[in-house]
Amino acid sequence: MLHSRIEGQGKPLLIIHGFLGTSDNWKTLGGQYAANGFRVHAIDMRNHGKSFHSDDFTYDAMVQDLVEYCDGNNLDKPDIIGHSMGGKAAMFFAVRYPERVGRLIVADIGPKYYRPHHQDILAGLNAVDFSAKPERSDVEEILSQHIGDAGTRQFLMKNLYWKEPGQLAYRFNLDVFNEKIDNIGQALPEGSQFDGPTLFLRGDKSNYIRDEDSELIKTHFPNAEIKDIKNSGHWLHAENPKQFLEETLGFLDSPDPSKRGE
Repeated sequence: MLHSRIEGQGKPLLIIHGFLGTSDNWKTLGGQYAANGFRVHAIDMRNHGKSFHSDDFTYDAMVQDLVEYCDGNNLDKPDIIGHSMGGKAAMFFAVRYPERVGRLIVADIGPKYYRPHHQDILAGLNAVDFSAKPERSDVEEILSQHIGDAGTRQFLMKNLYWKEPGQLAYRFNLDVFNEKIDNIGQALPEGSQFDGPTLFLRGDKSNYIRDEDSELIKTHFPNAEIKDIKNSGHWLHAENPKQFLEETLGFLDSPDPSKRGE
């Protein structure tokens, strides 16, 4: 079963990180959701963080992981927040098992196909020779030759750990990412739909969700809202956590539009 960080009491809230992320990326926000009446399950997806490694790295496999996690933790219709790859996995889960999802929040990813665009990041990660027993500073120096953005480098550096004394390693499964990176951009199946309440949040400086994508979003998620998070790019939850928290809590606490008048 997937590794997770669980805290708080109340309605279950499942948080799914993005590609090359971990549940730890959501530690601060997870605590804030817990303080607002949610039982937060921040998970590590397969091949990430402290979860298991597998040669199978598809959204079908990720959906099955989510089913098994929900079954194993007796989660009945949890609300779900997913960022980037985690948002796409959440979408696949919601359209396949709509009866198992409460409210859905998708952060800066759409249901469309995305071409591979992580080449520089993968080149940097692959350039590190751990057999030379580098220090953290050595790893960052190597990454900087391929990845100009300091924030992205720090995000990636969080995946380093001491495998044994004097020996660093990545927690994620880089070999599988090298082979299966094309799978990350997969589009939702044509005709698939989730009718439940859905919120798409996009960074106003990000190009992952464009204005012209709204029609496709509404096709798959007819009850979707689309809102911008100000002064943020793809890592909108880290770049503007205050507005992200306000928008998500406002949505999670609002009445279900399908039940108005009951």
